[in-house]
This record gives sequence, C-alpha cells and structure tokens, in this order.
Amino acid sequence: MLIPTDTRDAVRQLARFYERLQPEDLPQLDRLYAPDARFKDPFNEVQGLPAIRRIFEHMFVALHEPHFVVTQQLVDGHQAFLVWEFRFRFRRFDTVTTQVVRGSSHLVLDERGLVASHRDYWDAAEELYEKLPGLGALMRWLRRQANR
Repeated sequence: MLIPTDTRDAVRQLARFYERLQPEDLPQLDRLYAPDARFKDPFNEVQGLPAIRRIFEHMFVALHEPHFVVTQQLVDGHQAFLVWEFRFRFRRFDTVTTQVVRGSSHLVLDERGLVASHRDYWDAAEELYEKLPGLGALMRWLRRQANR
C-alpha cells in the first residue's frame, strides 16, 4: 500500500482501512502511522506504533465483530476529522445486541501522509457505560438525577 502525499487521499485510505480492519490487518499499521505517533481516547494515551497496535489488538480480543463505519471526512491541510460509528457486541455479557458508539477522530498527518497524532472523541458514559448490564441502570439514574 503506497501512502499518497495528498492529505485527502491519505484520509480516504485511512477511512477504508478502519472500515475493513481485521486482526490480520494490524501489521499494516506501520504503513499508515508514523513510528512515534501519539494516540489518545477516553481510556488510553500512548505513543509509538507498538502501543497503538496493542490497543487495536485488545479491541479484537475484548469485543465480538468490532468494526467502524466512517460517516464523514473533513480535511484541512494536514489535519482531518473522521466522524464514525463503532459497532460491536460485548464478549463478556453474552449479548446478541449490536452496540453502536458514535464519535470522531482528529488526525494530524506528517509530511509523508502518515498519522502523527490520532485523538478519538466520544462520550464514554453515554455511549458505553449506559449500555453495560448493571452499570447502565446506575448511569441512567445518575443522568436523571443530574438533570433535575
């Protein structure tokens, strides 16, 4: 896979990669991310390709059929936002219901078109905790109390 120097092409390739991502694709991250790239989401803050790869590996271990659907791409210079839906089933709770987490990724690409910085934005309370058995009921109750 050749990385284009045009940011729009690079972002389109990234979006396709995320949408088709399978465990066997993880070795290809080095073609998309700079070796010292930074990644941050509500649960992780890491630097370096090996640490980023571990986050994706954990996703496939912890969840059934995780996959992204990129719904929008916004590109400005060497920066981009991807708006996405992350779909999965919980492995631990033996559920057949597909969960959907909605969020976005702010990406900064280097001069080679590789991701130098990747920050995911999504509401862990609303999009995840409220969907967990047991904890979800508590989170919904807390939200109701806060809105009184």
